[in-house]
Amino acid sequence: MHELKHSQLKKLEIIVQGEQQDFVLDLLERAGVSGWTVVHNLSGKGSHGAHDAHLMFNEDDVLVMIITAVPADIAEAILEGLTPFFNRHMGVVFSTDIQVSRLAKFQPPG
Repeated sequence: MHELKHSQLKKLEIIVQGEQQDFVLDLLERAGVSGWTVVHNLSGKGSHGAHDAHLMFNEDDVLVMIITAVPADIAEAILEGLTPFFNRHMGVVFSTDIQVSRLAKFQPPG
């Protein structure tokens, strides 16, 4: 059995309104991100007040979190691309240093 090796990546947790999800996913795609997870219907409280997780009218009216793990240089490019977005829209990005095994799962195909 082979020992698992760990590699350094950045985990980005991007929280936006559901109607902004496609913008963020397009940005990740253009940055060459190989995968992500979307969590719908978040609850929480922040500077814009409290948010309930139940659907009001459609999925555009709730908060979503988009989670991805990328190398530091790609994380910086994503954050740079999100800066003008967050100057006009509510949301937040959490960035964490992580270690992953099976690095190939986080690299673009090819």
